[in-house]
Amino acid sequence: MKKTDLAKSDAKKLMNQMSAKNAAFGAAAKAAPLDRREQRERERALGLVPFAVKLNGDLVQQLHQRSKEQDIELNQLVAELLQKGLSA
Repeated sequence: MKKTDLAKSDAKKLMNQMSAKNAAFGAAAKAAPLDRREQRERERALGLVPFAVKLNGDLVQQLHQRSKEQDIELNQLVAELLQKGLSA
């Protein structure tokens, strides 16, 4: 392999690494989010349980809108609404 071919190959590898979806450079690499296992462990410690439901798209949009208006997470909003509904 010629020296120029080797340099081209190295450049292609570098470009592929830089354009990867999950590539993080600089400050972004330091502030990497928790991996899924650690996140599940923390949620489990808080007593949170995954609960999937299928909802109408319009209802989901209303939930997203209300969570933005109240400036709270969607999970928190849904939990509050369920508690209000169940206690009524």
